[in-house]
Amino acid sequence: MERKTGSSNFFTKVYEVAKRIPFGKVTSYGAIAKHLGAERSARMVGWAMNAAHNIDDVPAHRVVNRNGLLTGKSHFDGTNLMQQLLENEGVEIKNYQIVDLEKYFWNPQDNF
Repeated sequence: MERKTGSSNFFTKVYEVAKRIPFGKVTSYGAIAKHLGAERSARMVGWAMNAAHNIDDVPAHRVVNRNGLLTGKSHFDGTNLMQQLLENEGVEIKNYQIVDLEKYFWNPQDNF
């Protein structure tokens, strides 16, 4: 299935934001969508992250849902790869959810 140019450009913008998420921090699909002026497009951000698996410099593991759940974990190779990558960066996780999300949350609105 071929993507339309508009969604391809959107994906590129999503990747540009994701690349700026600092080591040891996370953001949400919705925060990226809001930053890009597409507040209701959190799901499309999720699709972009899912499509980013072969792009080495896009840290898709740092994007979680608004409650800090590792909802994208099933799209990573290995049983708990997303969790392992985050824990290696010092992010505390329990039951596939970030503990103290506010501590680790990086808001693109505040950092561009």
